[in-house]
Amino acid sequence: MGTSHARAYRTLADDFELVGLVSRQPASRERLSAELGGVPTFADFEAAYAATRPDVVSINTYPDTHAAIARTALQGGSHCFVEKPLAETVAEAEAIVALARERNRKVLVGYVLRVHPAWQRFVELARTLGKPLVMRMNLNQQSRGKDWRTHQALMQSMSPIVDCGVHYVDAMCRMTRSRPVRVSAIQARLSDELKPGMYNYGQLQVTFADGSVGWYEAGWGPMMSEVAYFVKDVVGPRGSVSIVDQGGERTTGSADVDSHSKTGGLLLHHGELDGSGEFVRKDEWIDTTDEPDHDGLCLREQQSLLHAIRSDEDLSQHLAEAVDSLRIVLAADRAAREGRTVDLG
Repeated sequence: MGTSHARAYRTLADDFELVGLVSRQPASRERLSAELGGVPTFADFEAAYAATRPDVVSINTYPDTHAAIARTALQGGSHCFVEKPLAETVAEAEAIVALARERNRKVLVGYVLRVHPAWQRFVELARTLGKPLVMRMNLNQQSRGKDWRTHQALMQSMSPIVDCGVHYVDAMCRMTRSRPVRVSAIQARLSDELKPGMYNYGQLQVTFADGSVGWYEAGWGPMMSEVAYFVKDVVGPRGSVSIVDQGGERTTGSADVDSHSKTGGLLLHHGELDGSGEFVRKDEWIDTTDEPDHDGLCLREQQSLLHAIRSDEDLSQHLAEAVDSLRIVLAADRAAREGRTVDLG
């Protein structure tokens, strides 16, 4: 993610100047620095921040460092881009929001699906299906090598249904525009390589005040199946809409980051029947193959950040929704661990 966002800043060179790259891995930071024209590199964030005093800090680290880095940046007067989730806990996330408000700085959270044209249309179409909605989503990843090591590192701080779940729960909230009232979840530990108490497969279920329900499933690791790893499907009284790859041929595995946001098209099904019990309207295929790639989506996020800073956009609702989606998936994580349903109040 850091590489893609750094490329976005370089693309927006008339608006952003890269003054430093921070990574604990010398090879990765030097390689990226060379690609971007020799940007200064640092192994330590605090040293980098003191040396550069940037206007913006882009935080693309593992989740357990998001809050601390954001706190330093905001206290120093910098705006922030923070990859999801905003923090490890709701309390930390709320503290970041409060600090941003106090210092009058912008904080944009990396909810990449919000700038994705196909997902924007997916949400819009879901809202036409009536209520209640049934929302079914997953993103399972069969990972090995460096991808499995990355997943293991992520699971040092949070489970799969928390890390990626914020994206899809956020989408569910935007589809229903209703208050989530309770959440339950299941989990399984499928590897002895995980730290004690961590699981690498989970599924959460959310119930909304309007009667809508949604589930999200995420599993990481070399044991995961490549079958049905990507389900994005919404059903309502009037029909359904699904993200599908009509006739597409997969060239990458489920752990490839580009495949996580890639869509082939939207299939809109109309459920109305005529007097003889036949469908009144044919299904509609909406082609989305001209969508931006992963780097293109990251560019859109940074354009959003630029607009927020330049226009002094009020991001309070964006941040409130980022905290809410985090609250829901953390409650789901608790439900999975404790084997019970959690009321969200």
